[in-house]
Amino acid sequence: MSSSPFFPPSCRKARVSIIGAGKVGSTLAQRVAEKKLADVVMLDVLEGMPQGIALDLMEARGVECHDRQIVGTNDYDDTANSDIVVITAGRPRKPGMNRDDLIEINAKIVKTAAKEAIARSPFAILIVVTNPLDVMTYVAWEATQLPCRRVIGMAGVLDAARFKTFISMELGVSIQDIKAMVLGDHGQLMVPLPRYTTVEGIPLQELMDAETIERIVERTRNGGTEIVELMKTGSAYFAPASSVSLMIEAILLDQSRIVPAAAYLQGEYGLRDLFIGVPCQLGCRGIARVLELELDEGERAAFHASAESVVQHLRQAHEILSGRTSG
Repeated sequence: MSSSPFFPPSCRKARVSIIGAGKVGSTLAQRVAEKKLADVVMLDVLEGMPQGIALDLMEARGVECHDRQIVGTNDYDDTANSDIVVITAGRPRKPGMNRDDLIEINAKIVKTAAKEAIARSPFAILIVVTNPLDVMTYVAWEATQLPCRRVIGMAGVLDAARFKTFISMELGVSIQDIKAMVLGDHGQLMVPLPRYTTVEGIPLQELMDAETIERIVERTRNGGTEIVELMKTGSAYFAPASSVSLMIEAILLDQSRIVPAAAYLQGEYGLRDLFIGVPCQLGCRGIARVLELELDEGERAAFHASAESVVQHLRQAHEILSGRTSG
């Protein structure tokens, strides 16, 4: 008889691997562990950094009172058999940069990280956080050849959270009463949808005039830029980490939550072969379905303009990865 221990499936702890132990990655590790969702592996190319962060988070367990394991590593082998892989690796924005400026820097990083991680965890669900989000999600999908519903871009949850925050600040109401929807790319052409946004079921248009709504929509589009310009040496990380944490919870607990996220479109909204923000039903197998909203003429035109921008930047990423860049 074998003397090796037997662990039934019910005894196996969920595992989340985070590729990139910068501020988003390390904050996400804290969120996941302290919510007791999964054991966490943080990987980074900088020797010692993920190990130090992991040890610090492990020592915090004595105060936070949880038993989740947090490991820091520079070796992809330590991420094996993950249920979810999150890619945060890449260069963050600095003042004067937009998300699109990061394509050349981050495309190669994301391609390598996705391939290496999924080679060790072929059944994982992959969540991409690196900017420009919609393009990097496509790059990761191409690199891994995973089923498209197991590759997801984070940004819609974050954009909707910012939209909700600015509405709450304007009206002076609890953010818990606000439901918001944002479509499109994670950039200047994102499409916040006031018509699908409510406060305790009351349509937003009944609580604000059109000028105020447009001001909040514009601030939502520039939510990340506003933080970059204030911080000067970095970009947002608390809200992005919370957004990914919500998605991880929906997947690991099979909550079938409806969230906006970058999903691969196969004819929905008249679009094909791109990842872009749309409402999705999120559960244990990744995206169970994409929900197709009824859009008016203006909303549909704005959404398609956002999609065209994603397609153009995806062509740029493909040129970079194939070595065909000009100039």
